[in-house]
Amino acid sequence: MHHRNMDADERLKQRFATLFLYLDERQRRIAAAAEAKSLGYGGVTRVAKASGLSRPSIHKGLNELTQRKPGVPLGRSRRTGAGRKPVRVRDPAILQELDRLVDPDRRGDPMSPLRWTCKSTRQLATTLTAAGHAVSHRVVGQLLEIMDYSLQGNRKTKEGGKHPDRDAQFRYINEQVRGFLADGQPAISVDAKKKELIGEYRNGGVEWQPQGQPEKVKVHDFPNPRVGKGIPYGIYDQGKNLGWVNVGCDHDTATFAVAGIRRWWMDMGRALYPDASRLLICADAGGSNGYRVRLWKVELQRLADETGLSITVCHLPPATSKWNKIEHRLFSHISMNGRGRPLTSHQVVVELIGATTTRTGLGVKAELDRGCYPKGLRVSEEQMAALSLRQHPFHGEWNYDVLSRSVKL
Repeated sequence: MHHRNMDADERLKQRFATLFLYLDERQRRIAAAAEAKSLGYGGVTRVAKASGLSRPSIHKGLNELTQRKPGVPLGRSRRTGAGRKPVRVRDPAILQELDRLVDPDRRGDPMSPLRWTCKSTRQLATTLTAAGHAVSHRVVGQLLEIMDYSLQGNRKTKEGGKHPDRDAQFRYINEQVRGFLADGQPAISVDAKKKELIGEYRNGGVEWQPQGQPEKVKVHDFPNPRVGKGIPYGIYDQGKNLGWVNVGCDHDTATFAVAGIRRWWMDMGRALYPDASRLLICADAGGSNGYRVRLWKVELQRLADETGLSITVCHLPPATSKWNKIEHRLFSHISMNGRGRPLTSHQVVVELIGATTTRTGLGVKAELDRGCYPKGLRVSEEQMAALSLRQHPFHGEWNYDVLSRSVKL
């Protein structure tokens, strides 16, 4: 008899183990109570041992079975309002204290409904607990969400003061580009890409390597002054979807910038546009090709004299360099192609840039420029006065023509 009871209890235990996988808390205690009721005297004890539920839980299930109107609504395990109260209900002051802790580190528009914090939830939980509000870091995260906080990174959106004619200048540039391309004349966008460290330094991104054999690079990015940096100056042909990058080793000066344009014209541009008489250059407002840089205009004059081209320059409005077409039509693809590869030499930079292609047909050619481009060159008033420079009626400081000396103003 004793052995039969042991076998029955074991079967009962297995039955509960299988059944409870599919039941919620309330359904488990009612199923256990129904089993205990069917067993009669001693059933509660046997079911408690087999199911793992406590005797009070089983007795609660028996009471629910005998009630005409169940105390718990259908679909719930407990009565409405039962269970442990949320911490914000038990300790209403915790929200105010948490907001006080986060407020000094708030960022953005204070009137915005969305605020965010850089303090970790663990630090906030430790501070709250020390102040008498015992809480875990997970609960702190839940409270921050309730208070409309979220963790966010920085976003580059501030462009400085917006020039009142910014949009008008963009429209003017677009009109110039369309006009040049319609006439079969070259229109290029130019800019200097960020300088690259040359050597066994980490380069952001990943690439396929044999498992467990990542390329080893130096721990610290201390540049080697004997090697220098790679200075890519890009030219993007808006009509042909072709790029040219002049990789310098010295300094990013106006002379270097125009040298890149000159090399593009001699090697690629004049072959693509054999009948060209004009060249449109779209450039940023600052840097080595900025509209205030005198040397930039002097070097363009030299280029115009050498080639016989009439060079029109349109500068993007200040603080809008990210809208330069070369950034997203050329430089972004170069960056993706070179990700995860240490730039161990200038030639590696050239090869990576030159291997850049896209599904839309972008082609890129790159060359190494070992020329010397010293900084600090001065341009005199006499040199400026000798320029064959013609400003456009609309924002002549941004839009101007540099004519060959054989062309009369």
